[in-house]
Amino acid sequence: MKKFEGILFLSDLDGTLLRYDKSVSQENINAITYFMAEGGLFSFVSGRSPIAMRELYERLHANAPVGCLNGGGIYDFAQNKMLWSATISRSALQLANFVEVNFPDVGIEVNTNDQIYFSRLNAYTDKHCRDESLIPCMRYYNDVDEPLVKLLFAAEANRMPTLSKALSELPVSKEFNLMQSDPNYYEVLPKGIDKANSVRRLSEILGDRVHTVIAVGDNDNDAPMLRTATVSYAVANASPLAKASATRHTVSNEENAIAAIIEELDREYSNR
Repeated sequence: MKKFEGILFLSDLDGTLLRYDKSVSQENINAITYFMAEGGLFSFVSGRSPIAMRELYERLHANAPVGCLNGGGIYDFAQNKMLWSATISRSALQLANFVEVNFPDVGIEVNTNDQIYFSRLNAYTDKHCRDESLIPCMRYYNDVDEPLVKLLFAAEANRMPTLSKALSELPVSKEFNLMQSDPNYYEVLPKGIDKANSVRRLSEILGDRVHTVIAVGDNDNDAPMLRTATVSYAVANASPLAKASATRHTVSNEENAIAAIIEELDREYSNR
């Protein structure tokens, strides 16, 4: 039996696996390759859509389906299909309309299983495209006819408290899970969906191939995943909530955090 057989390692992307310039260190790549060679299953759980995760998945040769959309979907790149996803009702577009009318500086994005549609651009939707190597596909939100899985509003960080308060006071917002996933991004997700859902769904899909789940993250939206995993790590640059939700702490995303965790696990499992 290989050292890490039965272990599923789930990493957040931005602020955790990825450095601030969105690159992956060679140290992390080497450690992930070693972990999988020793029988471990490695994947990501991110707020990103599958379209924004493919390049990373292929670069790292991850060997398990990914959790996407902040817990709202499980995508299998090996089969090029969504294994499971939660959708939001079209009443969510009332929130998009409210933002369009009342927050003219805020960017609007609509996510489906297969595409990210940009309904209004700004500097932060441009940054989103650069960070995730996206080519903007423009479509007005009311013209998107596929099932909706997420809305994203992009704005300057100091606008987020006002935007969050205004959206949360709308009666229709009670139908959804509203969260800030990044200093510049505010998301509308299906009710009851968060990253803990990815841990549970992936464990169900992988079945008896998994007996232990290791998770690592940095942001508030990672907290449910960190609380649900068997063992969880918060990186040194993590938010206070993420740190409080993790069972262990490690170095920052700029210091090869994934490699540091795998080195720690390697020592632990060598002594068993």
